[in-house]
Amino acid sequence: MKLNQADKEQLILKLQSYCSRELDMELGQFDAEFLLDFIGENFGAHFYNQGLYDAQAALNVRIDSVSEAIAELEKPISN
Repeated sequence: MKLNQADKEQLILKLQSYCSRELDMELGQFDAEFLLDFIGENFGAHFYNQGLYDAQAALNVRIDSVSEAIAELEKPISN
């Protein structure tokens, strides 16, 4: 997982805040960065792929809608 430094720092702060609030555990900068890297390497592809599947499903709904709209515009052909 490759993040820009600003995004990585923001996610590290969120991990630290979560651990403090929910687990009553202080997580240092190094440990939070290590945990973030672990999560990205081990779970990132799953979230990424699910995002692709969700985008594809949303696009299919739109394509179906356009196909229906085009079918409604179709003129009958008389023999």
